[in-house]
Parts: sequence; C-alpha cells; structure tokens
Amino acid sequence: MHRVLSSRGASTFFLLNQLCSAIVYPRSRFPLKLHYSTFSAPNRVPNVRRSALPPSSLFVDSQADTFSNAGTSTSLKELLLRISHVCPETSRKFLRVPNLKPEDVLEILLRFELGTGTSAIEHGKVESLWGIFVRTMDGDEGFKHLPRSYQVMASLLLRVGMLGEVEFLASRMENEGILEGSDQILSNLINAYVDAFEVEKAVSMYDRMKELGLEPSLACYRSVVELMMEMNRTQLAFRVFDDMVEAGVQFGDVEEKNLRDVIRQLSRDGKAQQARKLVKKLKVLGLNPSRVVLNEIARVYCDKKDFDDLVNFFVDMKSAPDACVCNKAIHSLCSSYGLERADWFLQEVKRLGFCPNEITFGILISWSCHYGKLRNAFIYFSEIISNGLNPDRRSYIALISGLFKEGMWQHAQEVVNEMIENGTQPDLVTYNVFLAGYCKARQFGKVKLIIKDMVNNNALIHLSPTEDPLSKAFVILGLDVKVKRDNSIRNSRTEFYDHLGNGLYLETNLDTFDQVLMRVLEESMIPDFNMLIVKECELKNLKTALLMVGEMSLWGQELSLSAFTELVRAQCMSHDNALAICDLLNKMPKLIPLLDQEVLTLLVVSLYNKRRLITAEVGPLIIKEVGGRHRQIENNSTCTALMLGICKTGQVRTIRCCWALLRNEKWLPELKDCDALLNHLCQRKLVKETLELFDRMLVSHPHPHLRAEICSVFLEKLSSTGYTELARNMMQRCKLEPTTYSHHLIKGYCREKRFSEALVVFDSLLANQMVPHADAIVVIIPLLCRATRIEDAIAIMEIGLKQKQHCSHAASSLYDALISGCCGVGEVAKAATLFSEMLFSKQLNPSDDTYNALFQGYCLLAYDDLMKVGELLCAIIRKGIALSVHSYRRFVRLMCEKEDLVFSSLSLRRFFFFFFGECGCGFSTLIIMFNILIFRLFQNGNCHLVEAVLDEMQVLGLEYDEVTYNFLIYGYASSKQMTSSMHYLNGMISKHLRPSSRGLRAVVRYLCSCGQVEKALDLSKDMESRGWAWPWAHSSVIQNLIVQALLSAGRFDEAETFLVRMKETGLTRSKNKIIDYNNLIQKLCSYGRLDMAIDLLNVMLKGGNVPDSESYDSVVYSSCLCNKLNQAMDLFNEMLDRKLSPTISTWDVLAHNLCQNGQTSEAERLLNRMVEHGSTPTPRMYCSLVNSYCFQKKLSKASQLMGMMRRHGYEPDFQTHWSLISNMKSFTDKDDSISSSSQSQGFLSKLLSECGFSRSMCTK
Repeated sequence: MHRVLSSRGASTFFLLNQLCSAIVYPRSRFPLKLHYSTFSAPNRVPNVRRSALPPSSLFVDSQADTFSNAGTSTSLKELLLRISHVCPETSRKFLRVPNLKPEDVLEILLRFELGTGTSAIEHGKVESLWGIFVRTMDGDEGFKHLPRSYQVMASLLLRVGMLGEVEFLASRMENEGILEGSDQILSNLINAYVDAFEVEKAVSMYDRMKELGLEPSLACYRSVVELMMEMNRTQLAFRVFDDMVEAGVQFGDVEEKNLRDVIRQLSRDGKAQQARKLVKKLKVLGLNPSRVVLNEIARVYCDKKDFDDLVNFFVDMKSAPDACVCNKAIHSLCSSYGLERADWFLQEVKRLGFCPNEITFGILISWSCHYGKLRNAFIYFSEIISNGLNPDRRSYIALISGLFKEGMWQHAQEVVNEMIENGTQPDLVTYNVFLAGYCKARQFGKVKLIIKDMVNNNALIHLSPTEDPLSKAFVILGLDVKVKRDNSIRNSRTEFYDHLGNGLYLETNLDTFDQVLMRVLEESMIPDFNMLIVKECELKNLKTALLMVGEMSLWGQELSLSAFTELVRAQCMSHDNALAICDLLNKMPKLIPLLDQEVLTLLVVSLYNKRRLITAEVGPLIIKEVGGRHRQIENNSTCTALMLGICKTGQVRTIRCCWALLRNEKWLPELKDCDALLNHLCQRKLVKETLELFDRMLVSHPHPHLRAEICSVFLEKLSSTGYTELARNMMQRCKLEPTTYSHHLIKGYCREKRFSEALVVFDSLLANQMVPHADAIVVIIPLLCRATRIEDAIAIMEIGLKQKQHCSHAASSLYDALISGCCGVGEVAKAATLFSEMLFSKQLNPSDDTYNALFQGYCLLAYDDLMKVGELLCAIIRKGIALSVHSYRRFVRLMCEKEDLVFSSLSLRRFFFFFFGECGCGFSTLIIMFNILIFRLFQNGNCHLVEAVLDEMQVLGLEYDEVTYNFLIYGYASSKQMTSSMHYLNGMISKHLRPSSRGLRAVVRYLCSCGQVEKALDLSKDMESRGWAWPWAHSSVIQNLIVQALLSAGRFDEAETFLVRMKETGLTRSKNKIIDYNNLIQKLCSYGRLDMAIDLLNVMLKGGNVPDSESYDSVVYSSCLCNKLNQAMDLFNEMLDRKLSPTISTWDVLAHNLCQNGQTSEAERLLNRMVEHGSTPTPRMYCSLVNSYCFQKKLSKASQLMGMMRRHGYEPDFQTHWSLISNMKSFTDKDDSISSSSQSQGFLSKLLSECGFSRSMCTK
C-alpha cells in the first residue's frame, strides 16, 4: 500500500486530467487540444482524439480513436450508407459514383443539414459525414471544396461538439485562401469554446480572427465579453468591447448590459480614462450610453475629487449628470473645498440641463449652516419653494440648528411651524435640536415646554409625575447636569429663574456643557448616515438601517466599511430580510474584500446554511471580489461553504468560473467535505474538475492512510454517480489494490445495468485469488444466478458469511440475495432449501422481499401442486408481510391458467382487497390489483367474468384508471366484442384519458377489416385534435391498416393524402419505436403508386429501420416498369450494399430493361455480379444480352454469352440463334473481332458446333 500510494504516484493523476477532455457532456464537450500551429501542412488531417465519445467509454485510445483513420480506412460507399438514415435520397444517388465532385459534396452536406433540421444529431453520423469530407479532400490533388461546403460542414461539426475538426477546417480554409464564410465559422467556434469554458482557446481564436482581418459576429462579441467579465479579466473584456464598438455593431439590450458591466469594472479599478474613451467612441458613432453607464464613470471622478474633469466629461457627453452623482459631487465639494466651489459646480451642471432636487438644495443648506452662512441657507431654501419642491425634513432641521448655533433662537419656532404646515411632523431629532438650542440659549422654560410637548403630543418619551422635565431634557441630550438653587447672597451664581423667582444655576463644567450642545447642533446640520446606521444595527433595527443605506446615497454619502461590516453582521445574525443582504452586496461589491476574516466567514456560512437559494448569486460575487483584489480567503471552510452553495444552486458555467477563481486562491477542501462536493460535481457532470480535485488532494495529503481514504471516497462517488468506467480506469492507472476498491466498481456497474462488466471485475478478483468485499458479494450473487452460476453464488455467499459471521443482518442479506437469485432463474428447490436454513437458524430473519421472491417462484412452477403455494401464502398472511404487486400478479396468473380455479380467483379478490388495505396500501395499489385480474381473465379467454370484476370495483368505489380502460379496450377487441370495446374507448376519451397504441391498433384493425375506414379516419383526426398523436406516431401498424384499407377500396388519392398528413405532422418519426412500412410499400407498388412507396422507404430509413428485401424488390421492379432505370439502379445498388438479396425476377427485369435502353455493358456487369452473388441468371437475361449485342453488331460478345448460357444449362431459342446468324452477312472474314489468320474454322461453323449442330447433321 505504501508503494502504491507513494508521492511518485501523484504524477499519474496529471495524465487523468489530460484524459478527461474526452469525456462526454450533455450539452458542451471538452474540445480537442488543437491550435493553428498543428496544421502547418495544408493537406494533412490531424491525428487527434475525438472531442466526444459514446457514454460507455470515458477514456480514449489514441490509436483507435483518431478520426483521420476513420476517414481514410473506410470506403466511400460505407460512409454514404452510414449517413443514408439522414438523407437517403442523396446518399443513394452517389452510391454508384466512384469519385465525388465538389458540387456533389456540397449537395450531400446541404441535404444532410436539411434532413437533421434543428433536432439533435447522432455523433456517429456527423463523423461519417466528416469522413466523406476528408476522403474527398485528400483523394485528389486537384480537388477543392467549395466555400459553402466548409461552412455547412463546420456548422454540423459544431452541433456535435467536434471543435478540433472545426479548427482544422478553419486552418485549411486559411491555407487555401478561402475567406468566404470564415468569419462565421470562427465566430461559432469561439462561441463553442466559450460554452465549453475553454477560455484560452476562445481568446486565442479571437486574436486569430483579428489577425486575419475577420470580423466576429455579434453573438461572438457578446459571449467573449461575458466570459471575460465572469473571469475578472477586465482589460480583455474592455479590448473586445472596444473592437465591437470600432466594428460599428448595432447595439441592443445585451450590449447595454455588457457595456454597463465593463464600465463598472473599469470604474472599480479606477480606470476612468479608458471608460471615458469607450463611451466617447459610442457618442461619436451616434450611440448614447445610458445614464447608468455615465454615472459609473462620474463616480470615479467624484472619488478622485477631480471635479473639473467631471464637468468636462458631462460637457463632452452633452448630458446632464444624475441627481445622485451630482449630490455626491456637491457633498464632496462642500466638505473639501467649501460652498463657493460647490455653487460653481451647481451652476455648471445647470447649464448642461441638470435640475436640482430638494436633496441637492438640502445638502447646500446643511453645509451653509455648518459654515455659519445662514443667508445662503435661506436663499437655497427659497429656491426649493420657488421650484415647487417639498423641502426635506433634514433641511428644516439644518436651518433650525443653524439658527440656534448663531444665537437666533427666536426664529426657530417659525421654521418648525412652517415645517408642520407643509405636512412634515417633528421627529425625535427635531426635538433634540430644540432641546440643545434652548439649553444653549439658557431658555430652560422653553426646554420644559418642549419636554411636555414630546410627552403629550407625540408620545416620543415617557415622563413620570415625580420626574423633573429639565432633568429629563439633560438625560436625553446625554448631559450629566444638576440644577441647584443659588442661596448665596454675596457670590451669586444664578443663571436663570424658575416660575417662583428662585435663582437657579447648573452644577457642571459649562465649557463641556456648551460643547456637547454644540456637537448636537452640528451633527443635526449634516447627518452622518454611517453613524446612524451603526446605531440602528446595534438596536437591531435592520429595516431602518437598510432604508438609511438608500437615503444616504441620495445625500451623496458613501457607506463606510464599519457601517457595512455592522450591516453584514446584523443581516447574518437575523432570520428576516433574507434577500436584502444580496442587494446590499451587489450595491457595495468593492467593500466585500475589505471585510475582516471573521465577518467574511460568518457571511458565507450564513448564506450556505440559511439562504441557499441566493448563494448562487452572491457566492460568485464574493469569490470574484475577494479573489480579484488579490486577497486570499484564509479559511478553507469558508471557500468550501461557498463552493457547496454554488454547486447546489448555480449553473455549470458559474460553477466552473468560481472553481477557476478558487483554484487560483489555492483552495482545497477538507476530506470530510469532499463527499458532498463530489456529489454535486458528478451530478453536474463536471468530471474535469473532479479529477483535478483528486489530483490536488493526493498531492496535498502525502500520508498513505489519508491517500487510501481519498481514493476510497473518490472511487465510491464516481461509481455511484454513473462514472464507474472512469473509476475503473483510475484504479488501474494508479495501481490500486483491487481487493480494497473493486466493490465500488461492482456496485457501480450494477447501478448502471452493466452486469457483464460487473461479472468481469468479479472474475478478475477470483482469478487473482482475491476475496471481494461483503457489500459487493450481496450485489454479485443475483448476477451469478442470472448467469446460471449457482454453485459460484453459493460459494461466494459462504465466503461472505465468514466475513460477517458476527453480523446477523449482513448474513440475512446474503441469504436473501441468493434466494431471490435462485427464484429468478427457476431454481426454486435450492431457494426453498436455503429458506429452510434461514428459518431453522435463530439469528437469520428472511426479509419481506425474500418471502415474495419465494412465493413468486412457487407460483411460477407449481402448476400441478398448489399445496406449497397455499402454505407460503398463509405464512405471509400470518406474519403480516406486504404481498408485492408482482407476487399478486404471479398468483392471479396461476389461478387463471387453471380452468378449475378461475372462480376461486374471483372469490379471493375481496379477501385480497381487505388484505392489501390492512397492509396500508392505497387506492392506487388496489386498482392495480383489479387491473391484473382483468388482464389475466382476458388473456385466458374468460372475458365473460370481467363484468363481475367491474361490478365489484364499482361497489368498492374504485374509479377506472388509464390502465383499466386500456385493458378493457384491448381485451374486448381481442374477444371480438367490439361494441364493448368501442364503448370503453369512448368513455376513456370523454374522461380525457389517452388510449394506448395497442388498444387503438385492435380497434382500427377491426374497423378497417369491416370496411368502416371512415370511422378509423375520424378516430385518427380526433386523436390529433386532442394533441394525442403520440400513439399514431409510435405505431406504423395503425397507419398501415388505414392506408391498406383505403387502397383496397380504390381510394388511392385519399391514401396518399393521409400519408402526406402523417409526414407533415411528424407522425412518421419515432425515437423509441421501429417504423415499419414494408407491407405498405409493396402494396403501393402493386397499385402503381411508386413515388409514395419510395417516400415511405425513405421514411423508414430516416427512422433507423432498413426496409426488407421484398420492399426493395418492389420499388426496383416498379421503377423498371415505369422506365425509371437510373432510379431502379440506384435502389438496386443500395439494396446490394445493404447486404440484401434480390429475387431472381428483380435481376431479370433490371437486366432486360438495361438491354432495352441500350446499356448492354451495364447489363452484362449486372449478370456477372449476379453470378458472383451466388445466383444463376435466367434464360431471358442471356437472351436479352445476346439480342442486344447482336443489335450492336458485337457478335463476339454475343457468342461468349451464348457459351455461358449453355454452361448454365440453358438452350438458346431459335429467335436468339437467328438474331446472331442474320447479322453475320454484315461482317467480313477480315474482322479481327471475329476471325484471325490463325483460325482454321469459320465463325458460323464454330457457332453451330458450340450450339450442338455438327457438320454431318447439316449435310443430312
């Protein structure tokens, strides 16, 4: 084990990461590892592995899997036959052509593309088409594909994910100087690489397009920009988007979103100049960027306090800034440069068309009061009124604070009165300002009035009867002050008087007292939203805090890190407002990487544990923002929680993007988290990431025991999620101990229904004298029984019992598996013996499945002796074991097959009804029970008893389901009781239940046989009108019946119309059923409807079913009768190429027609081919050929054929002899083709001699 799992072995897994590119994915495949440098030779096909494989093989053999070999080693005829299921008419046309021309290849490609439409294409079909393309390209030095051929071939390759071959095509087009269509091919290839998340290849291909001067498509631009943004490659996204702008691409909603994302990312990176140049180009081209885009750039200038450039930017854009941006700039100007600079900015943006709102003036009012410029504040306030705006509450508060600050407290009440008149009621902040202002002015009487107003009118505070209002005011303001009476006569300290005239003074530090009051007034002038948000979070007023986040942006303030941290922490600790944190993170992404590790971990864990639905959106944002700012997420558990949440709810592309970002962060999950993570990765078919994780886990865990645990976890998960073959290859390549890990493979193969592979793994263990794991033994025992290896199953069970001798449950499972396996193959006697052993043992308890399996075995074999069946059934009932539906089906079958027990089965139905009810079975199980009984009664010819069962169902309140109706329709139809069958069919349709194809076949067969084809047609139309056309599409038998009935009635046009309707509505295609029109093809030919017959033959081929030889014979024969000789020859050659045997009459009529049309040489080749095929030509074929050669004056050929005719035992007739003799007079004995100087015997004498006429006979 130490040797196997040494650190040197880790390098093995690098190979696994390379091999994983050959694994099949449902939508996008890992493409071939090809670059333009691979194709330096223009006429060479790359020797590379395919980009997609059948699901059964997950590792690629580089020698057997090179498609270039497939294209050159396979004959052209075989390749054409492979694609004939897609475009049979076109492939048939070129089967007799030895060498294809460029226009021929284009026709094949176009027909193939048309035949596939928008549906999925089989990978093998496109491979065959690619073989034709490559073979013709390399077969002739002067051959050049048409540009359109490259385009069509590339589009088909892309549809099946053969990206390497597309890259080769692009290179070939470049070498041949073909630029027509190259831009579309490369654009689609880039899109495919983006979908496959091949980032570097997509970028490389994009750069190649630009080097060639080709313009990518709009979709290509979009996909590259979006991928680059997801990968945080802002500069590349900017370059691509800039290229798109330069190309003058018409913008849409998608481009606006991409522009917004690019500008936002550039702005976050502080690259305002690049963003500005980009939008300036858009402006020149007549495209107006949205306000959102302009705001992103403007915020950068605000952050940099570059307000001159900000104004110039909006001047260049000829656009006014947004209110939020303008308010932010004014707030920043006031705080940094003063009111004059802010007023200058306001006047500048007003010239651009900006209309200040009440918040804009409110900011200026606040800062004017802050700087003590009350006159300016009231001027701005008057502008609010004059512009018809409603002053904000904070503007009123700022004015009141400013008045108190400047000692003009007498006018404060006037402002608050106006505020109330405008519909704004004073809040706690307003009252606090009044308290502080009156205290500052030493108007303590008014302070008491304010306190009373707070108690009486607004109920903002509570004041007890014994509590002094003035002291309450000090407490509210946070002052530690005591009010004392001045009793001193000489050194008076009186500051104010009470209503009785007593002199009072404040016992406190008056400087500190005034400073606190001034701070309250100052803070009220310019609201500090960050401080307010922190306070609200501490008070757990999250809704108020979130509202303030929105309000502060209107007032031009930015959320601070401390406030953001408190908000995140409060949201994570709260169960409310689950989606609010998502919005917050999206609005403030730049603050995410600044969070401390504790808060970041709390955020991620909270999202994963409580809000998994939004983790897919927030998770990538956190990963990109943290990783993109070059700050590591120190806690591995945080990354793992993020990745788990994203894998659970995110899309595959999002998962891959985040995976790549976390990989750059050197993240590695803990071993305890691998199981859940692997489960998500395998379910999403992210095998490349799975193998990468496997490699990194082994490298980071050098301890042998940890490595063994890692291997076990990965192999188990791969085997349990459909990747057993990959797990097996991993085990072999890593040289892992089979005894330790093979049980994962056995169980995995069994889950995938690949039982032969499971037995191979098991046999390899036995061959190496290894004992499989007990878990694998339970799974392998039924397979051994199915393979009739009962003795091996018993032996392996005994091994398992020794392993689990102290575990009765495991031992019982082994017995259960063996008993079930024996019953499944009819070894009931052995199963009964094993069952007895279990009963006699006190530690073993048979399971319910074991009882059911044994009961089914008894029912299957006990036709003569029902004693054992009854005994076991009684035992099952006594123990309260739930009888399975399959067991009940076997029992009913047994009872119904015995004539004397049919009525017993009926009498037992009520018993079983109550038995199933007591076992907790629902109505669905009870209906299944009755359906089984109905089916068996019909099957055994006891249809007269079915009515009693139906009456029983009605008494028990059971409604017929879809299966019940279908059994009744088919059963009555099979029993020739069509009235009942039609009754239940109509009842089923009235309940909007779809009839089965089998029942419809029986009904249609009856209607057609009785001459009621109109009713069959009406039924067909009714099915289609209800959207239930699927039974007709899946049953060519129904179509055959209707068409044959129409043909028999002489309604040929209606028959063709019906078939055309079936074809147009797509009802002649089926993915799961075999379409069989053989009988119909022959019928149509016999009625002279050749075109429709050939059409149906093509439909069969497109459905994946090769017509039989009789169908080909019919269409060939009919084509000859219609004098369509080329069509007949195409069909005949296709027939032979499909290894079908024509009849003698087909050979005969074809040869005769060829001779009639002067194609005697072709007829002779046909005759020779017939002989090679093992058939004997007919006399008519010889006579036709001889007469044709005689007509063409080729007497030597005619003589040779007459000799062949005699060798086959045929005697030429007189007409054939005379045809040859009569043509002799036109020849001279100098004719080299007939005689020579070396010949001593005349041609006529030789001919007569060969034909049996001697000289002596002639003399006589």
